[in-house]
Amino acid sequence: MTDRREFHDLADPADAAETIRSLDLDPGAERVPLADARGRVLAERVDAGIDVPGFDRASMDGYAVRAADTFGADEADPAPLDVVGAVHAGEAPDVVVEEGTAAEISTGAVMPDGADAVVMVERTDSEGGSVLVRTAVAPGDNVMHAGADVAAGERALGPGTRLTAREVGLLSALGVDEVPVRSRPRVGVVSTGDELVRPGDDLNHRRGQIHDVNSYGVAAAVEEAGGEPVVYPHAGGAAAAASPERASGPVGDDLDELERVLTRAAEECDLVLSSGSTSASAVDVIYRVIEDRGELLLHGVAVKPGKPMLVGTLGGAAYVGLPGYPVSALTIFRTFVAPAVRNAAGLPEPATATVEGRMAGEERYGEGRRRLMPAGLVEDGDGDLLVYPVDKGSGATTSLVEADGVVEVPADTEYLAAGERVTVELFSADVRPPSLLGVGEDDPALSRLLDRLSNPRYHAVGTREGVRRLRDGLPDVCVVAGDPRREVDAEPLGAWTREWGLVVPAGNPDGVEGLADLVDRDLRLVNRGTDSGLRSSLDDALAAIADERGERRRELADAVDGYDLTVRAHESPARTVAAGEADAGLGLRVTAERLGLGFVPLGDQRVQMLANSDRTDKPGVTSLATAIEEHLADALVDLAGYEAG
Repeated sequence: MTDRREFHDLADPADAAETIRSLDLDPGAERVPLADARGRVLAERVDAGIDVPGFDRASMDGYAVRAADTFGADEADPAPLDVVGAVHAGEAPDVVVEEGTAAEISTGAVMPDGADAVVMVERTDSEGGSVLVRTAVAPGDNVMHAGADVAAGERALGPGTRLTAREVGLLSALGVDEVPVRSRPRVGVVSTGDELVRPGDDLNHRRGQIHDVNSYGVAAAVEEAGGEPVVYPHAGGAAAAASPERASGPVGDDLDELERVLTRAAEECDLVLSSGSTSASAVDVIYRVIEDRGELLLHGVAVKPGKPMLVGTLGGAAYVGLPGYPVSALTIFRTFVAPAVRNAAGLPEPATATVEGRMAGEERYGEGRRRLMPAGLVEDGDGDLLVYPVDKGSGATTSLVEADGVVEVPADTEYLAAGERVTVELFSADVRPPSLLGVGEDDPALSRLLDRLSNPRYHAVGTREGVRRLRDGLPDVCVVAGDPRREVDAEPLGAWTREWGLVVPAGNPDGVEGLADLVDRDLRLVNRGTDSGLRSSLDDALAAIADERGERRRELADAVDGYDLTVRAHESPARTVAAGEADAGLGLRVTAERLGLGFVPLGDQRVQMLANSDRTDKPGVTSLATAIEEHLADALVDLAGYEAG
């Protein structure tokens, strides 16, 4: 019988946070050169070892004088003083100011003996070898006395101070060349899974391989939180031999291999983070390593995403097991682990910002776990914020990139109603809503037009889904390819046409002449999803053939091998053909030419940019309209099969 670990009594999120806070991540202290101290946190108090400045100095250009010699001087009755010399910054004075005399002095210069004030040059006039002083000054005027900035023995900076350019400047003035700072906690990052391949290496899609996202994403998150990430590669790999500390690569799901890598990480780091192999299935064995070599404190949290989180100790290190899906891993790290890393590094919680907005549509939820919902923001025509979920599933790496923050949904919430006010915790205080939110068809010309805007956001959801969202009032604009099938209240901003058809291998070895060849011959097609405008055009073309033959379109579709084999992006069918996995793919001429493939034209398709009728005056929409009007021709100039209009 298969050994299987089940989740029981999922921990409350607050208890999980407290468990992680209780872990010992203290990395100690170290001394670093002043040049490397920016951003670090002082581990102990720094007292001034010298006076700053170490001498009385002039705080402006003018004349060093005895204040008593200026008493009663004004514009009508200036005080004449003999100039006995000059003192410049960086040199020792060689003059003495006696009664009735003055010395020319530069800002920052040492005050000469006898002088106790400086008259600014603007309140004087030169007259031969004398100076006429037209204002009275008191002792100490325009003079910075020794130790006035910081006096020797004075507390300059306290422990816990984060060193910015200002503090580094002060330490420089004190002559400090090495600074005692909190060490950054060393955090070992171990990404598990036999399906993972290091970025830069080729993928074998037939084996279900994917690039290792978590080694890089989690390491970057550790660094942002103030930790020092150490990414552990697959044992024995070439990357490990070349650079064992920074090389990246996944560890497989073998128990012995996991134990070896995790044990090494625990010996070298203050905290070990693994991702993947934490759920309750038989192949997820990492919890066994923690139970055998350390202590498992927690397994499973009532939160979505991130239920299969582990917390424990391993050797002398703290341990947290993150889920394998990148969105889940990064969300759990940000919510539960990053605060502990920051605390260990001595860093304060970052400035957080929250905004309130209205839900753009209803979002149902009823799983009994607290939900950390990635959310996007868009301003409506009145400047009010709309909030919408950005959730392609935990396995989608783009969810967090396309979101602006997180809405925390309590466990007992069944749904969020359209128009309901929610609070969004922004990913950083710098987050701003996009200048333009667009949805609809994916298109190369569109990408070039968006490049001319500042901070746009575009969701390539296809024509059908884009029109649905536009009808619901969410986006600013929608890109529609072909017949949208549904009426929509929108303002046209511009349009162009693109040549579509079948992408075939270079040289068209099968001699494909049209769509009928796919119906009548044993050829394999890779198609687009039903939300795509290209798919609608293909369906229409197939329906026309069916009418000519007196058959039903569905019957002809069933006769085409792979007609229901769909992919999402406009280039994906062509790439499938290029990989030799299909005989033809639905696509564009521009894609075929760019990838060096053959092309069988089936028609021209009109692409329209439609604006939400309530937001035509929104700056992002007007900027897009201007870009279309002024730069559409440039955007289409080298796109094969494209024409304006």
